[in-house]
Order: sequence, then C-alpha cells, then structure tokens
Amino acid sequence: MRILFWGTPEFAVPSLRALQEEGHAVLAVVTQPDRPAGRGQSLRPSPVKQEAEREGIPVLQPERPRDDAFISQIRGLEPDLSVIAAYGHILSDEVLNVPRRGSINVHASLLPELRGAAPVNWAIIRGHTHSGVTIMRMVRELDAGPILYRVATPLPDDITAGELYAMLSEMGAIGLIEALAQMEADALTEVEQLHDRATYAPKLGRSDARIDWTLDAVSLDRWIRGCDPWPAAWSELDEVPVQVFAPRIDGSVSEQPPGTVLDADPRRGIRIATGDGTLWVGEVKPAGRARMTTGAWITGRGAKEGDRFQ
Repeated sequence: MRILFWGTPEFAVPSLRALQEEGHAVLAVVTQPDRPAGRGQSLRPSPVKQEAEREGIPVLQPERPRDDAFISQIRGLEPDLSVIAAYGHILSDEVLNVPRRGSINVHASLLPELRGAAPVNWAIIRGHTHSGVTIMRMVRELDAGPILYRVATPLPDDITAGELYAMLSEMGAIGLIEALAQMEADALTEVEQLHDRATYAPKLGRSDARIDWTLDAVSLDRWIRGCDPWPAAWSELDEVPVQVFAPRIDGSVSEQPPGTVLDADPRRGIRIATGDGTLWVGEVKPAGRARMTTGAWITGRGAKEGDRFQ
C-alpha cells in the first residue's frame, strides 16, 4: 500500500519501521520542524525524521500542514492511505481526505477512554488496570473516529509513564500492521465508538506536575509514576524545585503535616508524610543537577528529617 506517514516523537518510530519491514511503500514522512533543544538550544530533528533519513524516505516539515501548497504537494504523491502516530497537529478534513482510503491513527489508549494528548500519563495517574492501543479512522473531532483494531495489556502496579510509552509504541506497530492486513483483505470492520463513555487526557506540562502532598499516598504514587520521566512530578524544598521519582507506598501513618520528611536514610531513601499514609521516594533530580538516588542526595546534604516539601 502507498502510505503517507505522519509522526514526530519516539512513539511513532516503531510504526514507521513496521511499515517498511512489511513492504509497504512509505512515500514520505510528515513531521514537525526541527526545534531548539538542549543547553545550547541547537536545532534538533525529531526521532521520526532521523529514522526516515536513515531509511532514505523523503521528509516534509510544514509549519502548518494546511496551506494550499502543502496540500497540493501531498496530493501529488497519490497516497492510498495516511497513517498518523503522534504527529502533533490537528489535521483538517481536506488533509485527512487526500488519500483514497482516508487516514488512520495509532492512539495510545483503549478508546473511547483517554482521548487527547496524554493518554499514557493519565492511564497511570487515574489508576487504570489496563491500557492499550487503538487503530482508528481519523475524523475532525478529537480521537472520535470509528475503531478499526484494538489491543489491550494489563498495567503492572509499579509501571512508569516512560515504560508504558515504550510498551505501547511497540504494540501500536503490531496493531497497525494487523489492521492494514485486514484492510487489504477487505476483512476490516469499522466500529463506532460509544461516545457517551469517552474520557479525556489533557496535555500535561511542567507547571501541571507540581505535587500536592495533601493527596493520599496511593494517589501520589500514581501521580509520580504517571509523570516519570515527563513532565516529572516536582515539589519545592527550601524554595528549590526538586523532581521526584521511584515512589514506594509505606503502610505506616503520620501525624506530621503533608510534605514533611519523616526519614532520611541513605540506604532506603526518604519517607514523606502525605494526606493519608506515607510514601518512600527513591530518586530525585534537584534543579540544575542530574537524576540521582535519594541516598546520594542525602549524603550530599540534601533532604533531612524534619524538612518539609511545599
């Protein structure tokens, strides 16, 4: 099948590779323009662009994928299908309808649950027991198109967003290839979503990730894991931002105010009071420093018993 592929982050790379490996003709890749990154703010190509260039696939990087010249360019490629995987722009009906078979999307949730930009994070934060990938037909409304293929997986109790992201990126590639095989065999059934059951997963930024220590330990455990590694749950200690990782729920209770450091043990980490229960934290990243174990942080005069995170 002649495919126009749209994607930007690492999540999309396994799907692009799978299309190549299965012998589909990837006519071009559409990805976000190179963006400044790192300390030097030099321009950095997206992971999808890097993969496309390694494979010799033409790369298109429009600032706005809706102007007439760009639409004329992709129409001239005569694609059978557009495959979209975390591209990063909402596409117009005109763009979606360029290929003769329309456009499909690889979405990292079990739709209609968790429509939106951050389904991986919110699946963990909200305590879902399962996640998965949905291959769906693209429509103008956000993540609301008919379901073509869906694959689920149970969520381990200690999984992080980064680990789930990697897992679902590979599952998405497998689901995509299966959906295309069924499409080519005219064996694909499109199922309308149950829209009244839809939930949403809004984008998370650094400002959203600040920890509210008045929440209970279970909720904070999910919050920290759901923000690891991005956008990274954080709090302030002595007015210095500290990112927090690797939580472990402790069965004990405390009468101390939420956020209070109850233990600072170089071998076990730091134990912090919450709104209900206490939580061990195994790793931190103080502002301007590398991610480290809390043991190393304590030894280097980090948190001590009696300190309080705000």
